[in-house]
Amino acid sequence: MEWWEGFEETRILIAPSVSRFTTATENKGHFLSLRHPKQGNSSCYFLINGSLQELHWLKQSYGSWFMGDYVCEDGRLYTATPVDPVFILLPIFEEARMKKDGDQGKFRQLDEIMFIDGYPGYQHLLSIAEESMQVVCEMKEIGSLKFFRLDESKMLAWLCHKVEQLKPTLLALDKNYAAQDEQAILADAVSLVGEYLKEPLLKCLCNHLQLDFQELTRKASVQLQETVSGNPEEGTPGSSTPSQANGSSQSKKSGKGKQVKKMKTETNSHNIRDMFSRASRRS
Repeated sequence: MEWWEGFEETRILIAPSVSRFTTATENKGHFLSLRHPKQGNSSCYFLINGSLQELHWLKQSYGSWFMGDYVCEDGRLYTATPVDPVFILLPIFEEARMKKDGDQGKFRQLDEIMFIDGYPGYQHLLSIAEESMQVVCEMKEIGSLKFFRLDESKMLAWLCHKVEQLKPTLLALDKNYAAQDEQAILADAVSLVGEYLKEPLLKCLCNHLQLDFQELTRKASVQLQETVSGNPEEGTPGSSTPSQANGSSQSKKSGKGKQVKKMKTETNSHNIRDMFSRASRRS
């Protein structure tokens, strides 16, 4: 059973480009279960109007949400943020070319590449895969048929372009970035892109940009731990959280029987994920 089944009005907040609620029953989009491009585990996405959105679960422990003039009383809320479909499809196209030592792999048709056993959601991406994947693939046309093969040089150039796009965004998110040198900003941008890349590809990108892969992954691990410890009730759709798992065992009471207030999460943290979260809330 998928995470959204049984919810007649699962509420999705599309951010930052669309400031409104949509529901699973409006039939304006498709919920998709796809493999996460880095971990490979099943993750939830929302395809609407040709835009692929990544779903993030928000604190269900809240009783209600107030957005503008609309009140969500039951607290079932998820945010959906745009994600470039190329990130999601890269590992699929990498596997599909069946590359061996000494060759570049095979050209395949899209319907072959996008047929993933156990993940029918990829079929819904056929309409956007052809155009979006041309930027990282070689393409051959034989009559009316089109064949694709992932091209490593195009893929690396595209990744470098994504990194360059992120650098000014980081500077705009937090004034403290202005004091950092170019190499530190570059490393943070690569770290963000790396959240969607398997280790061999991330290592290749680091080597190309002359970054220390081991140091980059170490910092990313520390930042992830800080994010999890600072936001224990946030996660992805369908995932369990530390607060849910422990239940009432985490509730500590004082001698007078009153519940002790939880410590507030640090609001001035310069963690990369925190900065993007704050920017989304301001949008």
